[in-house]
Amino acid sequence: MVVTLKDVAERAGVSRSAVSRTFTEGASVSARTREKVEKAASALGYSPNALASSLTTGRTKMIGVVSNNFHNPIFLQVFDLVTKELQNRGLRPLLVNLSDETDPAKSLAMLRQYSVDGAIVASSTLPVTFAEAFQEAGLTVVHPFGRQTAHPKVTTIGIDNHAAGALAASTLIARGYRRIAFLGGPESATSTQDRHAGFLDEVAKHSDVEASVSYAASYSFNGGRDEMQRLIGADLAEAYFCGDDVVSIGALSALQSAGIDVPGQVGLIGLNDMEMAGWANINLTTIHNPIGDIIRESVDLIAQQVGCDPSPPEGRLHSGWIVERGTLRPLPQG
Repeated sequence: MVVTLKDVAERAGVSRSAVSRTFTEGASVSARTREKVEKAASALGYSPNALASSLTTGRTKMIGVVSNNFHNPIFLQVFDLVTKELQNRGLRPLLVNLSDETDPAKSLAMLRQYSVDGAIVASSTLPVTFAEAFQEAGLTVVHPFGRQTAHPKVTTIGIDNHAAGALAASTLIARGYRRIAFLGGPESATSTQDRHAGFLDEVAKHSDVEASVSYAASYSFNGGRDEMQRLIGADLAEAYFCGDDVVSIGALSALQSAGIDVPGQVGLIGLNDMEMAGWANINLTTIHNPIGDIIRESVDLIAQQVGCDPSPPEGRLHSGWIVERGTLRPLPQG
């Protein structure tokens, strides 16, 4: 049988309103009454009804987690982290799958149906205007992996994509590669654009280095494999910054299928340092993306701002670093 608030009240010898106040955050209740209620609730195995509590407090403690990158395995890690972090803070995630949807109005309408207290827009490909639409509608929002702007309207937290692109180029150049290439994700993705810009800015500092650019149709294994298969039919570069680990792994598969040795004939470097990149049969040299730190900061900010006056929007950038594995030639000695 379901244990009710009334059952707890009768066992504790208090009113139902006293039980309700005991389990309502911020409500006034004496220490003695709280002790009696908690003891009775424990004996009966009672748990307060979250939905009923929301009617009293006006807060559901539900946080919308919105993303459109479900085809990229790195977001399995993101969803694992964000749901755990929310639940550890007594908040409840509501996952919204955008797929190819780019109209924020539809996602906002869904979140409104569930009366969420805030939203985390976890995407590196959506335009800044997407999360801004949530903010303009009065919904607290944080955008991890979002694009940084000079005057942010929404708090964004993520890796410095421009610096990551520059780091990839300088890493390839330091290893003696002189014909290098950027193989990005979708050209329309903001992360692709910023990594591309950083890559080419670094190349421009070296007059003896040539760079070419191409794009995968998506941040996916098939996207990387298909684009590298197309490139194999042309003049291959000496090394590629693929802009994302899963694209890199697809590119590696295409090269191996064509009998091209990596790193003997072609070098590869990715970005994210996803778990799969470290598998022995992949062993991808990559740039570490501090995803755990980004998610924890994002959830901390949402937890602080829900039910309070939001703090001013800001942009927080994290640095990446090289993870040495086996898809690039080693640095020259001496």
